[in-house]
Amino acid sequence: MISAKSAEIIKDDLWKNNPVTVQILGICSTLAVTNIFLNTLILGLGLIFVMAFSALVVSLMRNIIPQRVRMMVQTLIIASFVVIVDIVLKAYVPDISKALGPYVGLIITNCIIMGRLEAFSSSNRPPLAFLDGVMSGIGYTYVILVIAFFRELLGFGTILGYPVMDPLVRSLGYSEGWIQWAFMIMAPGGFFMLAIFIWVANNISTTNISHSEK
Repeated sequence: MISAKSAEIIKDDLWKNNPVTVQILGICSTLAVTNIFLNTLILGLGLIFVMAFSALVVSLMRNIIPQRVRMMVQTLIIASFVVIVDIVLKAYVPDISKALGPYVGLIITNCIIMGRLEAFSSSNRPPLAFLDGVMSGIGYTYVILVIAFFRELLGFGTILGYPVMDPLVRSLGYSEGWIQWAFMIMAPGGFFMLAIFIWVANNISTTNISHSEK
């Protein structure tokens, strides 16, 4: 059975205090790699791995890391797991690794990870720290996956590389097929989709609060 503390962590990281929609963190990668769904999924899984195990290690070492060097130690821990992710990607999915380019390495400086390590992992027990790392990573990943889904669908007319929009449009009788929205592939399209997601999320939160007060 999930404890009250664990349930609170899950609720906060996934929705109430989501790193993207509420804290507005990790925007660089949110805009840069979310035009291809598969690339976004791989980056999200990599971030979950790095975040979870970095949180676990920092929590295990929280009582022996000197305060004056804690930020440097945390960065070193994050970098170690990022190197593992980078090596695995280059070995098993080299094309995706090449497409992601420097954004895998930039996980090291992702303020979502540094923020959670400093705010939570450094002062909580390993099981809770690991859970917080996993949930924060998932909270980030599902947001960028939703954005990537619509950006790839509208920008390329595909999902996971498979044509979707063109056959659909042609089945409705339009001979020209799907006209790609180039805007969605570029960074402004990422800003646009992120703004819509935040707007929808905030409206849902406001509605829930209003209902709970009645």
